Parts: sequence; C-alpha cells; structure tokens
Amino acid sequence: MTVTDETAPPVPATDTVDPADRPLISPRARTIALVCLLTASFMELTDATVVNVALRTMSEHLGASATAMSWVVAGYPLAYAIGLILGARLGDRYGRRRLFVIGLVAFGAMSLACGLALTPTALVAFRILQGGAAALMIPQVLTNIQVLYPPAERGRAMGLFTSIIGIAAVAGPVLGAVITDGDWFGLSWRPVFLINVPVAVLAVVAARIFIPETFSSRPAPISLGAVALLGGSLAAVMTPVTLGPEHDWPIWGFASMVAGALGLIGFARRQVLAARAGVEPLVPPAVFGTRSFTTGLAAFTALSIPTGGFFLIQSLHVQAAHGWSVLHTGLMWIPFSLAVPVFAGLSATVLAARFGKRVLQGGAWVFVVGLTTMITANVSDHPALWFTVALVVAGAGFGLIVGAAGLLVLNDVPVALAGTASGVFNTMQALSVAVGAAVLGTVYSTVSTSNGLADGYQVSMLAMIGLLIVGGLVAQTMPEKVVVDPAASVD
Repeated sequence: MTVTDETAPPVPATDTVDPADRPLISPRARTIALVCLLTASFMELTDATVVNVALRTMSEHLGASATAMSWVVAGYPLAYAIGLILGARLGDRYGRRRLFVIGLVAFGAMSLACGLALTPTALVAFRILQGGAAALMIPQVLTNIQVLYPPAERGRAMGLFTSIIGIAAVAGPVLGAVITDGDWFGLSWRPVFLINVPVAVLAVVAARIFIPETFSSRPAPISLGAVALLGGSLAAVMTPVTLGPEHDWPIWGFASMVAGALGLIGFARRQVLAARAGVEPLVPPAVFGTRSFTTGLAAFTALSIPTGGFFLIQSLHVQAAHGWSVLHTGLMWIPFSLAVPVFAGLSATVLAARFGKRVLQGGAWVFVVGLTTMITANVSDHPALWFTVALVVAGAGFGLIVGAAGLLVLNDVPVALAGTASGVFNTMQALSVAVGAAVLGTVYSTVSTSNGLADGYQVSMLAMIGLLIVGGLVAQTMPEKVVVDPAASVD
C-alpha cells in the first residue's frame, strides 16, 4: 500500500492532506500500526539510558577504561542526534515504512552485536551504530502519526506516544537495574541489549504487514554537502557536551562548540539561499514559518533541558548521599513512571485541545513544585517516603509537558513538511537532554566537591527550577490555541 501525502491543495491551519489522500487502512490495522510504532519508540528511548546503571559491571567484565565507558554512554545519543534530520528526509524520499523497517533491522542487529561484544572498542563501535540506526527509525514514528491520523483523531495517538516517552524515560534505569542485579541466565549485563532482539523482530513483522508505505511527493534533494555540514556541526557541538563532564571541560571542547555553532549558522544560511533560488533544501525554512512550531519548539527545548539533568542527578545523589543500591535506585523511579502516562494521556487527549499553551505552562509549574519538594525531601528524616511523594508530583508535571508538546508543536505543520518537522523536533529534544545532563551534572559534581552533596543537590535542583520557569515564560509567546478540538470533524 503506497500513498503520497502532498497531492491535495493546502487547507488552512491544521492539515494539508485531503482525507481521500490518506492511506486506505482499517481502524484495526491502523491501531496495530500505531502499537508497532510506539514499541519501536519505547525500545529506543529505554536504550538511551538502560546502560547507565550497568556501567560498573560492564567495565569490570570487559576491563574497560573510564574513557571507553564514557563513549558507551555518549556514543549512542551523539550518533542519534546527528542523524535525525537526515533520517526524516530519507523517509520522505524513499518511503517512511521502508526506512522504519531498515532502522528496526539495524537497531536489532546492533543490539545483538552490543550484547555479544567481547572488547570495549567493539561495544563502543556497536553503540554508535545503534544510535545511527535509531536515527533512521524514530523520525518515521511522528511522521507516520501525522500522515495516518487527521487532526481530529491525532490527539489520542499523540497521547499514547507521549505517554510512552514518559514511561521510557525512567524504564531504562529500572530495567537496567533489574536485569543487571538479577544476572539473567548468568549473562550479567548482556541481556540489557539482547532483550531488544526479539522485540525488534516482532516489530519488523508487524510493520511489514500493517504500516502502509507513504512518501512525500516533493521530497527534498539530499545534498551530500548539506548533510556533511549539518552532521559535522552537530558533532562539533554534541561531542564536547556529552564528553566534557568526564574530561573537566577542556579548552578544545569550547572551541569545538563555537565551531559547531558557526557551522549551524552557515547551514541555516545555505538553506535560506537554496529556498530563494527555488531549490528544495534539506531543511526547508518554511517549516519555521508556522508560529506554533517555532515558538512551541523554543518552549519545549527550554523545558527539556532540566529533564536531562534531573534523571542523572537524582540517580547519582541517592546512591552517593543516602547509600541506596543500584536496584533501590532503579525502583525509586516507579512512582514517577506511573504518574507520567496518566497525566500525559490526559494532557494530549483532553487538556491540550482545551487549554493549549497553558498546559505546558501548568506542567512547568507542577514540575517546579515537585523539584521543590525533592529539595525538602533530601534533608528530611524520611527521604525515601518524601522522595516518593515528590516524584509523583514531578511525574505529573513532566507528563503534562510531554503530553502536550507533540500536539502543540507539530499540529499546525503542513503534512508536506511533517518529516522535516519531526526530525527537527527530535533533534532539539536529543540536544536539550544531552546539554541538560552535561551542564547540570557538572554543576552538581562541582558544587558537591567543594561544598558537600547536600549543597550540590540543592543548587542543581534550583538551576532546573529556573530553566522550567524560563520555559513557561517562553510558552507564553505561543498562539492561544493551536490544537483542533478532538470532537470536531474533518472536512
């Protein structure tokens, strides 16, 4: 089943696809297709963090250095962030289902290779390739949701997607702790990766059967020069951001980030010039012509930065300051992971359509309350009890943010630009989380070393609170209401 998504003339505001041009797919098949897409998203998101709690065991088994272990953690998000926009454009040109399946196959193969790796060098190489495979696979998820669901039905699908984001954000550490502590089949840390293989196989079979093939009828030409400039610039920014904390932020890292920023400016200028010349660029500037996308992306970026530091610092702190085990630390996140899908689903299916940007702002304020409570919990007589309460509140705030973000940022983007928009959205999210983990993690370790763990925890949490307030203020620039009422009909 094949369809192009740009044959209909533009219609105002919410969509550019005539209902007749959507893939002919039964509701049951579409639901299964969505489950397949969400399964791949969950697998990728958990793999981004699942290795964190198993690092010490991996290092001991493989005789790996601290630098090698840094690359095991950093190589995956580095390759993922660099490849997202290219992966989205390849899907537009060569078929979104095709690229999704190719990415799934490669992801499963690299998961198997990681699980069987015998040396640190091999594990690092396979992790980088695994991140590249994810960059082919994940952009197709949001694009397929945009194409398969008209605006009036998209809220429920996006609600499920954002719930998966929330669950996966903490499922990685929990799953990693349970697997490593349980020593499944006597394989130590290896099932952390091997568990992906049967999941990927089932997802590939389901995708081939139930996901219809869709293309862009006017795909952008993929210029090797533009791809190299974008990839090199992102690498120059991401490499020192992800590795800087492990190497005391060397001077070369700051030089690299400046060079990367200049490269991104040059890339943007090149895209504008190409568009003016009538040549379809890799990232059409027109995608930023949608106000809800541009302002929503800025707000979501500011709100995403704290989350990268939040998961890292909380996990490190309870082990260092309170003596919690790896398993206890993993299980700590269960209240958070239970709150997130509830509030993400409510946000995407009900609240975003009714209250628009105020859901993002409300989520930010609730998250702030959660972080404030965590500061108090840290110095209480019963930290485990109060951390549980605080994590429920923080999970509610996080759920409201991620539940609304996809709809509020992407809903008004023409489906003709859906691939590009999803690539940019995912790239900014990956960059934000990486920056948050690196910068806020450095704040925590630096202050803790000089003033003690309690001060390090409080200062880093206050920094997160400040960023959430900034994100809430930026969200004020968004349009009042950008999501179609789910009860409305599509002409």
